[in-house]
Amino acid sequence: MLEKFNPAGVHEPPGYSHVTITSAGRLAHLAGQCPLDVTGKVVGPGDYAAQTDQVIANCLAVLAAAGAKPSDVARSVIYVVSTESAVLAGVWDRLMASELAPAFTTASTLLGVAALGFGGQLVEIDLTAALPD
Repeated sequence: MLEKFNPAGVHEPPGYSHVTITSAGRLAHLAGQCPLDVTGKVVGPGDYAAQTDQVIANCLAVLAAAGAKPSDVARSVIYVVSTESAVLAGVWDRLMASELAPAFTTASTLLGVAALGFGGQLVEIDLTAALPD
């Protein structure tokens, strides 16, 4: 369902693919998942690890509700409130050590941003999944 590759002439990426092609007839475009608990409260203000873990849990829940698994993700965008490479790398490493990790082996972008939508929010993930037939 997903074809992933890195073409000649570009750098070898650390864990993700430059190109992901899907033959799926249906795609699920999931809203950006925030570090909110079921009551809508931001989890772990100031704590990148706690917020990353909550975002992972939320992503897994919405993927399952759409009938998809992390390995069905065709595109991901990860937003982190920081300009520090070490912070961005720490979030990436935590994601790659999680159950959600297969989602980030396709076309993936990691961005350091100035702010996100909720007060105290540090991490958000946007996913597009190719739904199995």
